[in-house]
Amino acid sequence: MFPSYGRTPSIDLRFLASFEVECREGPRAGSPLDCKPMAPALSVLDLSPIPSGFTAGDALQNTLDLARHAEALGLRRYWLAEHHNAGSLACPAPEILIGQVAATTRSIRVGSGGIMLPNHTALKVAETFRVLHALFPGRIDLGLGRAPGTDPRTATILRRSREAVVTDEFPEQFADLVRYLDDDGPARTTFGGPIRAIPTNVPSPELWLLGSGEAGGALVAAEQGLGFAFAHHLNPDDSVRVLRRYREAFVPSSRRREPWAILALGVICAESDDEAEQLALSGDLSMVWFLQGIRDRPLPSVEEALAYRYEPHEEALRMPRGARVLVGSVARVREELGALVAASVADEVMVLTHVHDHAARKRSYDLVAEALAAR
Repeated sequence: MFPSYGRTPSIDLRFLASFEVECREGPRAGSPLDCKPMAPALSVLDLSPIPSGFTAGDALQNTLDLARHAEALGLRRYWLAEHHNAGSLACPAPEILIGQVAATTRSIRVGSGGIMLPNHTALKVAETFRVLHALFPGRIDLGLGRAPGTDPRTATILRRSREAVVTDEFPEQFADLVRYLDDDGPARTTFGGPIRAIPTNVPSPELWLLGSGEAGGALVAAEQGLGFAFAHHLNPDDSVRVLRRYREAFVPSSRRREPWAILALGVICAESDDEAEQLALSGDLSMVWFLQGIRDRPLPSVEEALAYRYEPHEEALRMPRGARVLVGSVARVREELGALVAASVADEVMVLTHVHDHAARKRSYDLVAEALAAR
C-alpha cells in the first residue's frame, strides 16, 4: 500500500477549521460522528526502504529494529507493505516480514498494509495468515488492498493475464477469503466436501480494508463492518470526507461492533523545522526519480540530495503535490496533524517515515508520539 514522497510545507488549516468546530461544540444532532478528546493511537507503516550505501539485508534489519523501537514506545501496530519491481524497496513479501517482526517483538500487533489481494489466490492468503495467527495468536492483522502495488507490466505477470489486470474480481476474491477464514466446520470424512484453509481451528486474524477513496474502500469496509485505513499520502484532498463517510455508513458486524478509522500518512519530525526539512530532501529526490520511472536507486542521503543537480524537467517535478507528508518540529507536527485528526475523527494515525538515517527515522517516531500525546 501507498508509496509516495511528494509534500508541501503545511496543511490548509482554514479548510479543516469548520470540521474542528463540530468537534469542539459537539456533533450535530443525529450525527454518528464521535469526536474524541483523547490522543489517537499511533502505529507504523513500513516499506523497508533501502538507504544508499546499504544493502537490502540492512534495510530488513532496520525494519526489525524499528519494530522493536515502536513496541518500546507503546505504539499499537506495525504494518508491512507489498510492492513489486521497485529496487529501492525490500518489501515484496509482507507475509514473510510479518512473521519476522512478530518473532522479534512480544506484544505489538503486526500485519499487512497491505496484501494486494488480486495478486494472490484467496486460499493462499487465508492459509498464510492462519499460519501466522497460529504462531502469534491475537497479534496478526490482515490488511487488504485491491491495487497491484506495482506497474501495469509487472501486474500482468503477477495476475497471469492482461484481462486479470483490468477485471475487478476483488468482491468475489474477498468473499472467498472471508469464507476460508471463517470455515471451521466438522471434520471431513471423504475426499469430497468443502475446500478448507489449513491449519484449521485457528481464529481469523483481524481483517482490514485499505484504500484512498470512498466507493472501492471506505464504503465496502463500512458495509462489511471492518476497520478501514485511508492512504492520506496518496489522496490528501479526500481524507477528511472519506473517513467521516466511513464512520457514518458503518454497519456493526461479528468482526467489529464499532468503526475504527486509521489515517495513514507520511511524517518527518525532528528537533527543529529546519532539521526536518533537511531530512525530507532525501524523499524529495527519490520521488523525482520515481516519477520518471527510476525506481532502482536507493534512498539518497541528505548530502547526496543537496549535491544533486536537477535537470529543468526535474525541477517541474519538485513542485508541491498536496499535503501528503507532514514535515517539521514537534510544534508544527502537533498543530497540523492534530487539526487533521480532529477533522477526520481518526481513531489511529499510521505513520510512514522515509529518511536516509535510521537513527533519525527512529527519533522521528519518538517526536511524533510526543506531538500526539501533547494534544
